Amino acid sequence: MTAYDHILTEIEDGVGIITMNRPEVLNAMNHQLGVELRDAVQSMATNDDVGCLVITGTGEKAFSAGGDIHEQRTNDRDYTQKELDDRNTVSNRGGYEISACAKPVIGMMNGLAYGGASVLASSLDMRVGCENTKFRFLAAAYGRINCTWTLPNQIGWPMAKELLFTARIVEAEEAYRIGLLNHLVPASELRAKTMDLAKMIADNDRASVVGVKQLMLRGKGENMAAQWHNEQDYTRHVLRGAKAEDAFPDFIARKGRG
Repeated sequence: MTAYDHILTEIEDGVGIITMNRPEVLNAMNHQLGVELRDAVQSMATNDDVGCLVITGTGEKAFSAGGDIHEQRTNDRDYTQKELDDRNTVSNRGGYEISACAKPVIGMMNGLAYGGASVLASSLDMRVGCENTKFRFLAAAYGRINCTWTLPNQIGWPMAKELLFTARIVEAEEAYRIGLLNHLVPASELRAKTMDLAKMIADNDRASVVGVKQLMLRGKGENMAAQWHNEQDYTRHVLRGAKAEDAFPDFIARKGRG
């Protein structure tokens, strides 16, 4: 199995487990982690030993704190807008490909999932959480746009609008109530519950499971690829996302200018 810098991978009883592993920064998602995550998902999607995937984060505090703001600020200084667009397209395409993975992907939500991590979480087929789980869809607070092609498909338009418009915190109990979490269990039982669900999927006929997911994605009005392209086009040509310096002033004030 490939060795990575920022993720850990293992296969257990037909389940491929991918763990984001930057605990010193609450598993913040830098460019390299995104590339590795995309590669690991693609590898497991074509591995006959894997029938279901699980994505989680190291530790008990965070699934992931979101995008790596320090890297974003550096990139804003070091790259032209065209270069930034190209890099962002690669990163965003990775998120789409994870969502469109032929095999089911479960989020083991061990802690908070904010910003870019909430985008990833809402891209997955289902999520299992615990008392440490919380979500925050922060783009509107940061002068950006995302999750328009993911969240409504998970929890419906009215709640998706509320969470995207307000950028408020969604605690575990509410997340379970509105369907953002499929199951809510104590943290001590999180891995066992997630793996039980994943193993049930992996033990079923692989072609049938893949077919069910494919048909469900195909049947959603406008297909997911078109929804993703719509968001990419809008955020590039109509309302471009704010630079890191402007998007995260409070974070920068707390952590220093860098």
